[in-house]
Amino acid sequence: MPTYARLPVTFKKGEGAWLWDTHDQRYLDALSGIGVCGLGHAHPAVAATLAQQGSTLIHTSNLYHIPQQQQLADQLMRLSGMEQAFFTNSGAESCEAAIKIARLYGHNKDITTPTVVVTEGSFHGRTLATLSASGSRKVQAGFEPLVQGFVRAKFNDIDELREIAKNSGDTVAILVEPIQGEGGINVPDDHYLTAVRELCDEYGWLMMLDEVQTGICRTGKWFAWQHSDIRPDVVTLAKGLGNGFPIGACLVSGPATNVLQAGNHGSTFGGNPLACSVALTVLQTMEKEQLAARAEQLGERLRTNLTQAFAEETGVAAIRGKGLMIGVELDRPCGVLLKDALEAGLLISIQADNVIRLLPPLIISDEEADEIVARLKTIVTTFLKKEAPL
Repeated sequence: MPTYARLPVTFKKGEGAWLWDTHDQRYLDALSGIGVCGLGHAHPAVAATLAQQGSTLIHTSNLYHIPQQQQLADQLMRLSGMEQAFFTNSGAESCEAAIKIARLYGHNKDITTPTVVVTEGSFHGRTLATLSASGSRKVQAGFEPLVQGFVRAKFNDIDELREIAKNSGDTVAILVEPIQGEGGINVPDDHYLTAVRELCDEYGWLMMLDEVQTGICRTGKWFAWQHSDIRPDVVTLAKGLGNGFPIGACLVSGPATNVLQAGNHGSTFGGNPLACSVALTVLQTMEKEQLAARAEQLGERLRTNLTQAFAEETGVAAIRGKGLMIGVELDRPCGVLLKDALEAGLLISIQADNVIRLLPPLIISDEEADEIVARLKTIVTTFLKKEAPL
């Protein structure tokens, strides 16, 4: 089906932060499969685990105990401080699980129409429930009637959340990204998540964080909420958890613990031995190589160098982000930069029409980080000379 507007390139192999196409041209990957391959391409530890577990046992189903699943849950609980995990195959499935938890939590409190607060500019997936929760009309158009039970607030606006809390007795949870990815790398005020936590505690809401893109060391911490002194009730994960092998997770703690009981939810493939073995290897490798701290260090280097590189460019409106989740906002639409960057041997993405999104692998070297800046400066400077602002 023609569901993707693909760029004119086909990759045949990868190594670290680099990809090679079918014509042996080399590309520096500053997108890492949309924030997935934190360990880069063809990581030897991941490859070894795939081969070993693939030759031993791939799948049995959740009708039986899966030791790798328990081990992965234990590791995630240790790193996060959460209490339970449900394993999925994707970020959208993880967010679906979170929405179901919120609704069941509400019904258990005798709320007949439990409502979840979501934010403008958010993205939680493309299933009917998650696209309904998302704050993008683009992903919703044509799929009406949307799933009901969501109320929308401005991102990074705690005052509006307080107004909703005062006037909506059916609200049971808030689902929010610590940093909006698809919305344009929107970073909230430092106090925002702390204020959301306080509001949830005051009104008995579940604080649900979509960490599909921000989680697994991407922002310089294992989880983006760890930049604040809080703990959420529900967290959704995917992307970087499997380094390219499909796996997601929905973690719960506090009042969200034990909400789901046998028969309430399930997944045929979720948390099978192969997926969990790969995810375990990813976590172990990231911890051993201290990649959370490395992402924070590299992010500072990239943002500093980008700021210097574009200091004289009035068309660059802002440079923002945390760790290796960085946005370069221009004062004009810049979708054409996808092909310009490809021709320059650099892989990026464009969000919200005018924000260049950088999500490089966490294992890039200082030299590769500097090369991203150099290549981006060339294509952006050239673009700004040709294209007038709106």
